Amino acid sequence: MMTDLKQLHLVLFFTEGVSLEIWDRGGLFDREVALYKALLPHLKAITFVTYGRAYDLDFAQRIAGIRIVCNRWNLGPQWYRRTFPLALRSCRKGPAIFKSNQVRGGGIPVYLARRFGKPSIARCGYLPSHGLRICEGEHAERTRQAMAWEHALFSQADRCVVTTQAMKECLRHEYGIEPERVRIIPNYVDTTLFAPDTTREKNKRRIIFIGRLEKEKNIFPLIDALVAQDVELWIVGDGSQRQALENVAREKGVSTRFFGTRPHHELPELLNRSAAFILPSIYEGHPKTLLEALSCGLPCIGSDIPSIRSVIRHGENGLLCGLDAASIRHTVVPLLEQPALQERLGQNARAYARQHLSLERIVEMELEVYRELLHRTCG
Repeated sequence: MMTDLKQLHLVLFFTEGVSLEIWDRGGLFDREVALYKALLPHLKAITFVTYGRAYDLDFAQRIAGIRIVCNRWNLGPQWYRRTFPLALRSCRKGPAIFKSNQVRGGGIPVYLARRFGKPSIARCGYLPSHGLRICEGEHAERTRQAMAWEHALFSQADRCVVTTQAMKECLRHEYGIEPERVRIIPNYVDTTLFAPDTTREKNKRRIIFIGRLEKEKNIFPLIDALVAQDVELWIVGDGSQRQALENVAREKGVSTRFFGTRPHHELPELLNRSAAFILPSIYEGHPKTLLEALSCGLPCIGSDIPSIRSVIRHGENGLLCGLDAASIRHTVVPLLEQPALQERLGQNARAYARQHLSLERIVEMELEVYRELLHRTCG
């Protein structure tokens, strides 16, 4: 029975339309590639299949040892996808696993894996249908279409990897996916990079939000919650609502600083200069910014929704709040007035991140899934 991972070629297919350039421009590059850099010494080879143009090849030095397949010929999307079998022909011989990064475009690696006679992993950090249900309704056309895509993807993959127990239950109850085919692998945190830093001067009245400035992040009620409060709000990220948020913060006199998108390696400093982190989202998958704040030992506030409840244990390693301004205010203000509570929540947050979310732990969980598939394929 062949179980030697040193013979395995892992092929990661990016989310459709996403490139290394997009990761870099959005400050996500280091965060996203860290897992695969850590996996590389355990495997024979790793290939990234991206949707970027030739510029993606310029990132080769930053991910030394990982092969990049990209649209260097500037083909149309359909024509580019037709080049995949040729570009990946080396995978036909020897063990290989084809893995998706998110739902969108996940059907392509599943299809190619079957064509090559290889196992596949459908991985997703969030279910698009959940957000569409909230924003557009359960019976909306886009919601039903997203559910159909998810059902097809997870039904055909050899293994489904999700980030939370709630997502696993969804696959079981809504799509009929057998529990033994689903594995929970949380998002990881570089607990060395994201660590408490007592040398940083911390503003005791400052809270920080990091994320996309879109409707689902629920930032307008956050700003409303801080009207006439002695609280400074830092907002890190960008999106379609940024200008409107800046206007509202200014009009309502809320002390707010907008940083825009920042490189990943700058986030620990921003976190460590704040007294608390807040994520008041309407929906989430397994939010990486929350996990990084926990790892920095910040007391964290999150909305009381299933995905955040899977991380924050109210009163133990963080606090939960409602989605409305009053609930957010009644959680933020008392927390900033209780240094002892901040200290206890922060210590527990750091311990939780180190125990459950370290890169080393997630690497081993990934490798275990690969071993399972190799046993099944080659046993």
